[in-house]
Amino acid sequence: MASISITKISSKGQVVIPVDMRKDMKEGDKLVVIRNKDQIILKKADKFDKALEEDLEFARRTEEAYKRIEAGEYISVDSESLFDEMKKW
Repeated sequence: MASISITKISSKGQVVIPVDMRKDMKEGDKLVVIRNKDQIILKKADKFDKALEEDLEFARRTEEAYKRIEAGEYISVDSESLFDEMKKW
């Protein structure tokens, strides 16, 4: 059966993981935070598969790119200039 504890969010958005829930964790451990509709899941990052880490990084970078595009921070090039522009990267 799963363990259950109750905690609360501070005014700064911080959450304390109850001591009985962090018995195999130590200061500095990285956690992956996954949120869907009504759940937030914390998972130790070292338990994640390398491919999934790469997928998450790609998703993060894609999200940042969309935000820059929405903010108007992009350049527009025609198809003939595309490869020349890409060589600058």
